[in-house]
Amino acid sequence: MKYVSTRGGMAPQAFCDILLEGLAPDGGLAMPESIPRVPAETLEQWRHLGYAELAAEILGLFIDDIPREDLLELTRAAYGRDAFPGDEMVPLKPLGAGLSLLGLSEGPTLAFKDMAMQFLGQVFEYVLEHRGATLNILGATSGDTGSAAEYAMRGKRGITVFMLSPQGRMSAFQRAQMYSLQDENIHNIAVDGVFDDCQDIVKALAGDLEFKSAYRLGAVNSINWARIAAQVVYYFWGWLRATRPGNAQPVSFCVPSGNFGNILAGHIAREMGLPVRRLVLATNENNVLEEFFRTGIYRPRSSEQTHATSSPSMDISKASNFERFVFDLLGRDGGRLKALWRELEQTGQFDLSALKPEFEGRYGFVSGTSSHADRLATIRRVKDETGVLIDPHTADGVKVAAGFVEDGIPMLVLETALPAKFAETILEATGAEPPVPAHLADLSSLPQRVVNMACDAGQVRDYIREHAPLPDSEAP
Repeated sequence: MKYVSTRGGMAPQAFCDILLEGLAPDGGLAMPESIPRVPAETLEQWRHLGYAELAAEILGLFIDDIPREDLLELTRAAYGRDAFPGDEMVPLKPLGAGLSLLGLSEGPTLAFKDMAMQFLGQVFEYVLEHRGATLNILGATSGDTGSAAEYAMRGKRGITVFMLSPQGRMSAFQRAQMYSLQDENIHNIAVDGVFDDCQDIVKALAGDLEFKSAYRLGAVNSINWARIAAQVVYYFWGWLRATRPGNAQPVSFCVPSGNFGNILAGHIAREMGLPVRRLVLATNENNVLEEFFRTGIYRPRSSEQTHATSSPSMDISKASNFERFVFDLLGRDGGRLKALWRELEQTGQFDLSALKPEFEGRYGFVSGTSSHADRLATIRRVKDETGVLIDPHTADGVKVAAGFVEDGIPMLVLETALPAKFAETILEATGAEPPVPAHLADLSSLPQRVVNMACDAGQVRDYIREHAPLPDSEAP
């Protein structure tokens, strides 16, 4: 299995090479040369597997430069009881009316990002150790990616993390999870801007090939293909638990979406042959992606036009992973995609409305939006009717999913995080604060370690130069 760039300017590379690179040298994103197909009989054979074993099978279709027995050791380490202590991995939680939650928030940071990030922590360390190399990870977070990455990478040999976050745009719990870490290899930088500004700085520094090479920059955001591959696993897991043996019944998935990585994994699973009826994209007031799937026009918004909402991890107007879907939509024509992104830079938008029939007809995508009032009402209703307490992002998904439920087709809403991370909104919705897991009860009282910085790629570059381990050529 080799990987190419969405923009057509990278020679095919193996998985372990693109794992450490992040953005491709031409500014594009790595994609498999072809998507592996999973026959129906193989799907049935996977029903008896545990989560770690299923992960090894699926990831093994994308990773052929790590021995299979080593890959299984990595997935067992990633998805063991230490990181996921609950009674069941990724449980289905029925909500009635054809809806169920796919429980993805049982990991160390109470968010679905743990599902992929725990694997990344294992595979990064494995590859770096085998190569005798080190890596400086530069990332951006709108809330959950940062903490999941830092908890997965803290103390890992050969890895230093520099994580950018938008100052004042995350919940107090999210900030405390990240900023309270005191590990020497973790650096938190709060940028005066929104998530898209943080993401632009990451892309600018990753696009500086001389700096990237000198300081061995890698990515842990979902621009890293390994994140997407690891997320594909839980779509298969959810389908296997929502269907009966011997029945290739279709299932729909609703995904609260910000940077498009989570639902892109569902697109990949569908392309692999998983019987997915619909991929329902749910957005909050920052509905750039919903607008595209409704109209065919992609029109990202400026930082000033990006709303601060009560589902802050989705306060994103420039979705990095959207490029990977457009690559498929354009018949994997890197030259055409590169021209389209040039048009986007010059005019602020592009129009693919001529391809709109393919959005749902060929790829299964539909979309909808949710507001603050919708979130509050949905949280209250689900709690009153089922006793299940959901977070604001998951509430966006439940609200939008309800409009696309079909008789006889299970609708699985991907749980985004546990409510404890968003106490203010839960209190507003229900009149009571959400319970906090015992091991995190004192989180808010811990000292915090963070550097505040202007929205300036040059300042971030200087900070990395000052704090990154010295490149080998400069080491004493």
